[in-house]
Amino acid sequence: MRRLPEAERSEIWDRFEAGESQRSISRRLGRSPSSIRTHLLGSGFRRPVPGPEWSSLRLSLTEREEISRGLAAGESLRCIASGLGRAGSTVSREVAANGGI
Repeated sequence: MRRLPEAERSEIWDRFEAGESQRSISRRLGRSPSSIRTHLLGSGFRRPVPGPEWSSLRLSLTEREEISRGLAAGESLRCIASGLGRAGSTVSREVAANGGI
């Protein structure tokens, strides 16, 4: 599946939030109705929050990669957490939520 360009994604959300139908949006953009529906459904019919507006308490991609590397190296969750400067429970929840260990 090809990703939609950012300009089209933004236009889809603008039009959808303005009340335009999915079929009308698909005709306007020259896309299939199923691709528009898939895009909207993928985020629960709510416009995704841009990255910079995320809370600073949220784990970054870099931190998630460090957790992954630590697990692969056989480190304990507490050891990984201390290396990141995070609570052990934060790392534990991240691992549990993503099917680790």
